[in-house]
Amino acid sequence: MEEITLISGCKVLIIGGSAGSLDVLLKILPHLQVPSFAIVIVLHRKHTDDTTLEELIAAKSKIPVKEVEDKIALESGNIYIAPSDYHLLFEKNDLLSLDISDKVNYSRPSIDVAFESAADVYGKSLVGILLSGANADGTDGLIAIKKNGGTIVVQKPETADMPFMPNNALLHTTPDHILNVSELLKFIACI
Repeated sequence: MEEITLISGCKVLIIGGSAGSLDVLLKILPHLQVPSFAIVIVLHRKHTDDTTLEELIAAKSKIPVKEVEDKIALESGNIYIAPSDYHLLFEKNDLLSLDISDKVNYSRPSIDVAFESAADVYGKSLVGILLSGANADGTDGLIAIKKNGGTIVVQKPETADMPFMPNNALLHTTPDHILNVSELLKFIACI
């Protein structure tokens, strides 16, 4: 088991994933206390106005879930979930904005777009986690987070329902941590 050390100075924890990642989140989120940072979740989802994902996470978590609207303030102690069919962008004044530009890696929201935008704004005070998924989205975003001084974490591919996304990240980045689900929980608790 990998040693997990306390990370200080985190303002935003951003988590990206696709197929198989919701199961991981539902194993982690119910055990987390309200953090001193904001949690942003970017999952590949179908184009729909359905808010089932937000409702499910809100029901399973002690942490308040805020609906993301254009220009909403990003506040610590809350979970923000990228809405369907919009890219999620971060602004210098702690605002989230929504963008409808072309899909990236066949996805909107794109994990890369959100990770890269967050890396530009939060630099070393950003922690990025990439979970299970079936395409290459997230790798370029992890590279950007690392380049800007942030901490990057990848789910152990052998524990992912769809290992392509974590495997691709491991081929192109050097994560600070490669963790299974129980280790991810301990890691987040140490931020």
